[in-house]
Amino acid sequence: MSQVNSESKRTRKPKETRRRMLEAARELFVQRGYGATALQEIADRAGVAVQTIYFTFGNKRALLKELADVSIAGDDEPIATMDRPWFQEALAAETADAQLRLHVHGTTRILERVAPIVEMLRAAALADPGIAELFDQDTDPRFTVHTTAARSLATKPGIRHGVTAEHAADLLFGLLSPELYLLFVRDRGWSPDRWESWAYDTLSSQLCSR
Repeated sequence: MSQVNSESKRTRKPKETRRRMLEAARELFVQRGYGATALQEIADRAGVAVQTIYFTFGNKRALLKELADVSIAGDDEPIATMDRPWFQEALAAETADAQLRLHVHGTTRILERVAPIVEMLRAAALADPGIAELFDQDTDPRFTVHTTAARSLATKPGIRHGVTAEHAADLLFGLLSPELYLLFVRDRGWSPDRWESWAYDTLSSQLCSR
């Protein structure tokens, strides 16, 4: 039993250190901007040697990419959004309304983590072409996720007559955006729960039959 506990501690400690470094990076990147933040400052805030950051992430760009990935996922497990339990549960819902409610809830949890760093990520990408290359994809991953949800939604009982998967995808992509979330939650002072309720009600009126 003691050997198992010892092994568990050895496994847990590097993960905790990794989380501290990511949280320190998140705080400093948002406060000061990516370009104005030195790795030594991140190391100091995380309580580690700067060499630990290099050993764990390789370089500053890789640290930023890891921060973005973890913010989207909510953890450091290598599981894509569409393979996550919340997304699969939403797809398996029997009605359009039930799927929409679960999809809005899961997306809101992601936006809580991601929206605060979106502007920083864009500024960093504009200032550093190397960062832009890390995130350069032919199709916005967020649109891919919403399109997959919309295709399922359009086949469910309770979908509003005439609503196509393409139209549903556009509405999900537009209304469940970091920009709109920031407008209401950060700028207008809404709580995440109030925003989630509004987003669901708005989308439901457009996508689901009454």
